[in-house]
Amino acid sequence: MVSNVLTPNNNTAALIKLVEQHTPDILITLESDEKWQQALSVIEPNYPYSVKVPLDNLYGMHLYSKLPLINPKVHYLLVEDIPSIHTQLQLPNGKKVWLYCLHPMPPSPTEAEKSTTRDAELLMVGRHIKQHNQTAILAGDLNDVAWSKTTRLFQRISQLLDPRIGRSFINTFHVDYPFLRWALDHIFHSPCFTLVSIKRLPSIGSDHFPVLTTLQYEPEVETLQADNVPVVTIQDVKEVEAKIEAGKIEGEKLSQERVNDSDAKAPSDAL
Repeated sequence: MVSNVLTPNNNTAALIKLVEQHTPDILITLESDEKWQQALSVIEPNYPYSVKVPLDNLYGMHLYSKLPLINPKVHYLLVEDIPSIHTQLQLPNGKKVWLYCLHPMPPSPTEAEKSTTRDAELLMVGRHIKQHNQTAILAGDLNDVAWSKTTRLFQRISQLLDPRIGRSFINTFHVDYPFLRWALDHIFHSPCFTLVSIKRLPSIGSDHFPVLTTLQYEPEVETLQADNVPVVTIQDVKEVEAKIEAGKIEGEKLSQERVNDSDAKAPSDAL
């Protein structure tokens, strides 16, 4: 389950009710701060593994898991106060897979003028997944639509699948405008997973709807499903490298603008 909760939203009980109703193995919350962290403490007996990054800058992030998390890390890839969570999960059959939780900065008058860092963060993780031949799931609010040039480029460079293709867009934003909604909350997965179900859940008072996705690990279908992944070209690789380098430059600039002398945190480009 992925839910951008909207930091000022106080309807914490609505999300907790959905978690109790659907009992997902994984819960990822975005824009979650200390208030949300305290409220979600009631689910922790059923979610013994967690990564908590409470922030009040609209980029807080929490991961709650019934599955063991192996060596989870919080990275600040491009901008000093925008985190992402990278971890391995151990499936019930013992298989270890990677999980990446992202919420890159969108282009807007109050954030970044361009989509440079958003694009670079997504592509940086996608490149890393491909270079290390990882079995992976990537999920979060990517602040971009599924059919954008960057998202399609990410799919080619990462070789991950979009489970919505051939089904529906699952438009998650904006809750209040039914005729102006976009698919901003995403999940992508390696071809060894098959989709059981994906659905938008009821509003919890945020500007985003939560999304619940059920995947099944079936390595025997990996070769067949890999045929659905677009082929990456040399030009794609060059474009990815250029966008990542541009994102690093822009990230340093934004970090300087957003820096707080009391708790400054340099971007940790570990990928």
